[in-house]
Amino acid sequence: QVQLVESGGGLVQTGGSLRLSCVASGPIFSINTVGWYRQAPGKQRELVAAISVARTDYADSVKGRFTISRDNAKNTWYLQMNSLKTEDTAVYYCNAEISTLYSGTQIAWGQGTQVAVAS
Repeated sequence: QVQLVESGGGLVQTGGSLRLSCVASGPIFSINTVGWYRQAPGKQRELVAAISVARTDYADSVKGRFTISRDNAKNTWYLQMNSLKTEDTAVYYCNAEISTLYSGTQIAWGQGTQVAVAS
């Protein structure tokens, strides 16, 4: 079974920075699109950033502040978050479309990591 494990969340002051990491493990043949989503209390989960083969996408609210990157050799991707605002407070989830060795293509989710930005 493919698993995604996130790390790097925490509490930070407004204007601060955090870097989230997500590591995929299991019977992986290849990792296609990877991304980060977030869900604030009382709100729907939303896409923050994603990388596919052809493009990189960001939510308008994080453009210029967040950067998504990946290290294919390590099955790892990152979300560098700078100039954090209180409205960035949410649980952040990593996500990936993974071609597995035995079970076709799966959409995998991490367990979530809390990011809290204090004013």
